[in-house]
Amino acid sequence: MRRTTFHRTSLAAASLLLLAACGSQSGGDDKGSGAVSPKPTPTPTSTPSPSAGGSSAGCTPLTSELTAADSGRTFCLAHDGTLRVTLTGSEQRPWKKIAEAGNTAALKETNYGIMLRGGDAGSAYRAMAAGTVTLSSTRPLCAQPTAPGGVSCKGIEEWRVTVRVS
Repeated sequence: MRRTTFHRTSLAAASLLLLAACGSQSGGDDKGSGAVSPKPTPTPTSTPSPSAGGSSAGCTPLTSELTAADSGRTFCLAHDGTLRVTLTGSEQRPWKKIAEAGNTAALKETNYGIMLRGGDAGSAYRAMAAGTVTLSSTRPLCAQPTAPGGVSCKGIEEWRVTVRVS
């Protein structure tokens, strides 16, 4: 009897250790998490030159066209200055039309000048009055399935910049 009790106790202890080891795994792969971390973009704090946008602190003088890489930043634009935005997408992951919010009288949309490929978004603006405008667009985070029953995702990639006109 003593021998049987020892084996049962050993078997029970081994089972508990095995279960504890399985439940305490750390790390592993993130395939099922579905979480997306946005790329951190620091907000520039350089002081713009007077010709590029006045004395607005905390924004970058706007000297070239904006792209998807500029998301999250703030730019300065002088009155009568021009601004071009080009967001390169694809037919599977198209950018939506660029939207304006805030003091929309500060920027007037003008002729972009070129045709865009399917999935791209682009706009051109002229600085008309002092004010702050937020430009934004979104697109699917991943391509939609082309065959029935394929895996799809509902994630959205957002692009947003702030433009200060002075």
